[in-house]
Amino acid sequence: MSLASFDATGRRKNAVARIHLKHGNGNITINGRSLDDYFPTITLQSQLLAPLHLTSTAQIYDVNVAADGGGVTGQVGAIRMGIARALLLVNPELRAVLKKNGMLTRDSRMKERKKPGRPGARKRFQFSKR
Repeated sequence: MSLASFDATGRRKNAVARIHLKHGNGNITINGRSLDDYFPTITLQSQLLAPLHLTSTAQIYDVNVAADGGGVTGQVGAIRMGIARALLLVNPELRAVLKKNGMLTRDSRMKERKKPGRPGARKRFQFSKR
């Protein structure tokens, strides 16, 4: 095993996550805070850790994340994608497992823009018959 570190980027909605992966003992730091502190719910934590658990590398690498923009779920999705991409740099043979579980596919769905003459993207102002 090499002592090199691997950098990758993940994106979802307006969130961007820069991942720094290196050999260690499974510590995860997000914007200088621990995983439990930054994402307190089990659901968000399990989504974020999915690529590490799928590839059985959860206790092998330390993950340092710089997450920016978006909301909570957007950041989780971005971090998850970034971790998957970083794992690919470490071992290209993991591609089949990660691809099959949708970890490498960029979720292109974005918020639809507000249209002129309407209160939202699709909503209409209330119709008054009289």
